[in-house]
Amino acid sequence: MASQAELKNNISVILPDGSARTLKAGSTGLDLANDISKSLAKASVAIKLGDEVRDLSTVLQDGDKVSIVKRDDEDGLELIRHDAAHVMAQAVQELFPGTQVTIGPAIDNGFYYDFARDEPFSSDDLEAIEKRMRQIVEKAEPFLREEWDRNEAIKHFRGIGEEYKAQIIEDLPESETISVYTQGDWKDLCRGPHMPTTKHVGTAFKLMKVAGAYWRGDSNNAMLTRIYGTAWRNDKELKAYLTMLEEAEKRDHRKIGNEMDLFHLQTEAQGSVFWHPRGYTIYNQLEQYMRRRVQDGGYVEVKTPQLMHSKFWEISGHWQKYRDGMFVVPDVVPNTTEDGPVFEEEPKDFLALKPMNCPAHVQIFKQGIKSYKDLPIRYAEMGCCHRNEAHGALHGLLRVRQFTQDDGHVFCREDQILEEAVKFCQLTEKVYQDLGFTNYRLTLETRPEMRVGSDELWDKAEKGLKDAMDHLGMDYQICEGDGAFYGPKLGYILTDAIGREWGCGTLQLDFNLPERFDATYIGEDGQKHRPVMLHRAVLGTFERFIGIMIESYAGKFPLWLAPTQCAIATILPAADDYATKIYDELKAAGVRVELDLRNEKINYKVREHMTQKTSHLFVVGAREAEQGTVAIRRLGSDKQEIMPYKEAVQMIIDASKPPF
Repeated sequence: MASQAELKNNISVILPDGSARTLKAGSTGLDLANDISKSLAKASVAIKLGDEVRDLSTVLQDGDKVSIVKRDDEDGLELIRHDAAHVMAQAVQELFPGTQVTIGPAIDNGFYYDFARDEPFSSDDLEAIEKRMRQIVEKAEPFLREEWDRNEAIKHFRGIGEEYKAQIIEDLPESETISVYTQGDWKDLCRGPHMPTTKHVGTAFKLMKVAGAYWRGDSNNAMLTRIYGTAWRNDKELKAYLTMLEEAEKRDHRKIGNEMDLFHLQTEAQGSVFWHPRGYTIYNQLEQYMRRRVQDGGYVEVKTPQLMHSKFWEISGHWQKYRDGMFVVPDVVPNTTEDGPVFEEEPKDFLALKPMNCPAHVQIFKQGIKSYKDLPIRYAEMGCCHRNEAHGALHGLLRVRQFTQDDGHVFCREDQILEEAVKFCQLTEKVYQDLGFTNYRLTLETRPEMRVGSDELWDKAEKGLKDAMDHLGMDYQICEGDGAFYGPKLGYILTDAIGREWGCGTLQLDFNLPERFDATYIGEDGQKHRPVMLHRAVLGTFERFIGIMIESYAGKFPLWLAPTQCAIATILPAADDYATKIYDELKAAGVRVELDLRNEKINYKVREHMTQKTSHLFVVGAREAEQGTVAIRRLGSDKQEIMPYKEAVQMIIDASKPPF
């Protein structure tokens, strides 16, 4: 048996499986890994104390809940990227003395670091920086953590010309621990954690691009140079990511949209889409499909104003949260004079272009008395909204200022929450299946720090969404603190054809807005009760979802959505009458068909229609007219298929029917 003295010198830590492990007092995470197995110690790069990743050298305390982080873990991948940012910063300062470093975090798929330099970096510098990074990695320099006195740290960094680092320290709370990491002779202010050495970064990284970035994101501050990189656990992952980027570039919806003549954007209407006839055909087909789906799901469609008084947004809480993202106009009637309108005083009331539809739908619900027997009431609106997105955030169809949501709000009783949430999930899954998205995951986003409503209401709201997921047997990832300010959110994350993820459908369970707007219904007991409000969208916005589809399909839309479902091109004018006859039959059947009688060579016509992603091209000449056939060119195939024209016409008619 261990003596009392030995027990005092020991600590007990709890492993992920719930078992306890006894170690000597003062043991580190690495000591724990070695105690479990030498192979684990060799593979380990950090530890987790509860949910917090810490250095492997962290001294453990009695009762700590500890798990070992290996390089191949997801937490290990984030450490690789964080450490790669530090290695890049060291490489930059070694190659370009006088450069100041600012901040350098790990991000999705990689990392970046912002640098202050009189002469901005260019893409021509990346090769040399990457080469030096590989040399630093090969040295296997340890990441060593030190805690510094606040004033000494400021003095040190300012003394070596690192003004930005000094500013960062000055702006930290007085209670903040100032930690500095050393790798070789190079030092950086950082909270950590880091892996044991630079060698653990590995060689599966690549510097990607150079961009401008304002210090702390403020356009009033100095412009810095941001260098982006990507880092992975091994070369196979890096190669797969770079291949995906190449494919994504080919599928860029702006490029394909131009080739297919779908839409354009221009500076005179930043963030708003000019839909061309072909693109608007896709938009309309998708909207009509969604309208059929929601009507079948028991929704009634409504239409609400674009401009609403600011009081509605103040009551809802959006004014306090999203005021800077709204387009606002003064609610003032000027005096009319011979010289024109005159405003006698500064406006006190404002109108806002709606950034969302929820407050307007509450106003419809509040018209007239509602009974418990009327619930649930499901409103749907293909509602045009406006948000003043930052200019730099705009990105084709994927990030716009004017957009249309496939929006909906369900007003129900508490005992109806489960049924309505389940119906939403079933509707969403059916829509995604019809649109070709069968790979997706779910997130449950819980109460944020800044929110409205009591914890009791949030408890009920979060439980309502969890119960629905459990009822359907669906797996979901909990994202703590990511919910809307008025309610938790269920999110659908779609995976496209090349493995990218897109957040699309959402369901938000809200007890708060009905209370803030004093929405009520008469219950079975004859008393007033608050309804529960479910905010939901399946696609999100039409613009963004079409952009996602363009890239996922690479422009090759399902036939029912395609702007042109069939084109008929003649080889010689002698076949014009025959081609026109086929065109008329398809047109009469409701097929979106084009007739190409131009006096151009057939190879030119074929190339043009394939560029525009025409799914089926019927090529006809004198022989086809004589035999009553068509030569069919299918998008993506070099082969040609001969088919009787009646059979070909029926094939197109059948294939063009929408799924619902």
